[in-house]
Amino acid sequence: MKRTLLLNPPSFQDFDGGAGSRYQATREVTSFWYPTWLCYPAGLIPESRVVDAPPENMTASQVATMARDFDLAVLFTTSPSFQHDLATITRLKEENPKLLAGLVGPQVSVLPGESLAAGPQVDFVARREFDYAILEVAQGKTWAEIQGISYRQNGQIKHNPDRSWIEDLDALPMVTEIYHRDLVMEHYNIPYLRYPYVSFYTGRGCPAHCVYCLWPQTFTGRRFRVRSVANVVAEVRRTLELFPQAAEIFFDDDTFTAAGERARDLSKEFRNMKFTWSATARVNTSYETLKAMKEGGLRLLVVGFETGDPQVLQNIRKGATLDLGRRLVKWCRELGIQVHGTFMVGLPGETQKSIEASIRFACELDPDTIQVSLATPYPGTEFYDYCREKGYMQADSLVNGQTGYQQCVVDYPGLAAAEIFQAVPRFYRRFYFRPRYMARAAKIMLRDPEERRRLLREGREFLNFMFRRRQTPEEQKGTCRSCP
Repeated sequence: MKRTLLLNPPSFQDFDGGAGSRYQATREVTSFWYPTWLCYPAGLIPESRVVDAPPENMTASQVATMARDFDLAVLFTTSPSFQHDLATITRLKEENPKLLAGLVGPQVSVLPGESLAAGPQVDFVARREFDYAILEVAQGKTWAEIQGISYRQNGQIKHNPDRSWIEDLDALPMVTEIYHRDLVMEHYNIPYLRYPYVSFYTGRGCPAHCVYCLWPQTFTGRRFRVRSVANVVAEVRRTLELFPQAAEIFFDDDTFTAAGERARDLSKEFRNMKFTWSATARVNTSYETLKAMKEGGLRLLVVGFETGDPQVLQNIRKGATLDLGRRLVKWCRELGIQVHGTFMVGLPGETQKSIEASIRFACELDPDTIQVSLATPYPGTEFYDYCREKGYMQADSLVNGQTGYQQCVVDYPGLAAAEIFQAVPRFYRRFYFRPRYMARAAKIMLRDPEERRRLLREGREFLNFMFRRRQTPEEQKGTCRSCP
């Protein structure tokens, strides 16, 4: 068995774009997700180690010194960080010329041949779900026999057949064991979750058909494959044993409520376990399911409202309506469930009028917190194909090359990329600087010292983000951690 390094590589300062993040960018407030995807093969390979460079604030030089201790390095890469990740592999191989190096993640799942051609230092890539493919590479299995990988052979790039989706998710290891072994939980923070938190998946894939969503289209598929209730409960129990300091567990499925009956069954089991948890949901979640989840200890739901314009909702095939969003927030308020609402600007059909409608809709819903992102056409998504076909892509760089902040690369007729870009801070200002929100935040801070510290810290970071984001590239002084 090869000694295996599973690396979430260094990139931009505070770049939250690795093996657990759906949006590959430096966020408004410092955020780090666990590198969950890398922890599955780590649990399968006895002589392995997961290194998560961004939250550890490690440079490529610091990571490179580890290469001498391993036979195989597997890096999770993304479209925004790809060139940095190639440079990191070069540094690793300078330290250990015998090292085998592979890449995993959506970028190489969609563009395996192009990724290998762009990076001669890369020995192989593993497409889509890579858990067992990486195990077989580590075991020394002949590459021609390993499904789901692409590699070079005699100067030619070879693509083995795709590996089938993993159906028995219960057979995979518990990632929280690897978190405890290799990671420091206090280095992980998500603004809307209680600190410190632990997150993991209870299923993979999503049955929705949203045109912009990265993982289901490139990585996990559009079918919700689930772990058994007993298996999830067992990992919750183990998490509470390993991390007694955890303030919250977050179930980070694409849509935790995609199977309503199962969500209710899980919630019933959670009821007597007496822990706080949060999860993802769609606006069509039933009252019965919401009530069961609240009774099971649910604190907060992350809900993708995306837009306040009905036509844009149809364009992105969200399978939702504005009234469903209103109903969900009403029910959550009645049940005492907090809501973190996510929105995007720059989706297909966006106009200044639809952006204004989204801002008004967010203020009308009045969720506890919001997140506003630039709609990003990641390769492999229908949104990307649409923008290419229509000629709306004005650039290929999805993030700022100095800071890692999102850039708007979509330029619509009648709505320039610069206008979409500036809509993000306008959206935030209109929502958070309302008297209604500020009064609510003041009450929370007076009542809860921990929330006061959190909100003040995040407020400072957010204002700093707003200032840095509006600077020109020449004025920005972001740090690239892939540099020495």
